Amino acid sequence: MNIKRNVLLNPGPATTTDTVKLAQVVPDICPREREFAGLMKNLRRDLVRIVHGDERYTSVLFCGSGTMNIDVCLNSLLPAGKRILVANNGAYSARAVEICEAYGMPHVNLKQPIEAPIDVAAVEAALAADPDIAVVYTTHHETGSGVLNPIREIGASAHAHGCTFVVDTTSTYAMRPIDIIDDNVDFLMASAQKGLQSMTGLSFVVGREDKIRESASFPKRSYYCNLFLQYDYFEKTGEMHFTPPVQTIYATIQALKEYFAEGEAGKWARHTRVFEALHKGLAELGFRNLIKREYQSGLVVSVCYPDDPNWSFEKVHDYCYERGFTIYPGKVGSAKTFRLCALGQIDAPDIVEFFKVLKSALEEYKIEVRYA
Repeated sequence: MNIKRNVLLNPGPATTTDTVKLAQVVPDICPREREFAGLMKNLRRDLVRIVHGDERYTSVLFCGSGTMNIDVCLNSLLPAGKRILVANNGAYSARAVEICEAYGMPHVNLKQPIEAPIDVAAVEAALAADPDIAVVYTTHHETGSGVLNPIREIGASAHAHGCTFVVDTTSTYAMRPIDIIDDNVDFLMASAQKGLQSMTGLSFVVGREDKIRESASFPKRSYYCNLFLQYDYFEKTGEMHFTPPVQTIYATIQALKEYFAEGEAGKWARHTRVFEALHKGLAELGFRNLIKREYQSGLVVSVCYPDDPNWSFEKVHDYCYERGFTIYPGKVGSAKTFRLCALGQIDAPDIVEFFKVLKSALEEYKIEVRYA
């Protein structure tokens, strides 16, 4: 098939290979067949393998976007009478706070500056001050800004206070190398359309099996989004409790094959090439970064709008989109930014071509890249 290739520089879904796209074209199958359950069993195993989990860890699949996982972990892993500490320095940790509020779950919103990593000392102080905190939650990579948080150190502090540590790794899983054990993580999460370079509709939690079983006695705040209920159904039947996204699972199995063929180190090296090419192209055009380079994840660049009154994100976006490149609005408080991301099946030559198009857009609309 002749499938037009678009280069997506948004933070997900990501550019995919044609082999992943075409893996969805399969004979119709009832997802309750043993054959399909076998596919999901292997898929669950491979999801743990990516983050170097051992026999203590398992993965649990859900049908939904990445936010589904935040909901699942927060509502499922909080014991009665305890609180969640959300280390919050961006839009996606703020979403976790909103979920706590929606369920009426006791929580501490540890707000931090959005343009810098979480202060581990502030986490330690909050834990020392409140012995009722049982779950510590943060986002590994705040995709809205591009800031990378020090999860290994936060996890060590959480464990020192006897807490379960939960991390949203939606925009780092299968991109930045993660070791779930060495990084002191009890639960992490992602969705298929980002680091795995698969399709939307499948999300998953990787975590400690003993803690999932322990949560069976915790308050049930959701039926569809309960971690233990979904885990238990998998263990008893090999199936998802409710209808799975069948075609997305086939695509994700193919994406996993391609992930392991490229390798953890090779894939991260490719994302790093893209990231460096983004910085090089931005510097050549005179654009300014919002986030200090040393705070960046290596996957997302938040680019400040130039001060020229001719600047229009919508016009520049549309110009690039019509030529096969997608850029994305910013999400860093009130800062006027757009984002360029190093996700997906792209490499440095794609970025060289992108900057040719972006430069033409600036010339077309007579935009001067300058700052006051």
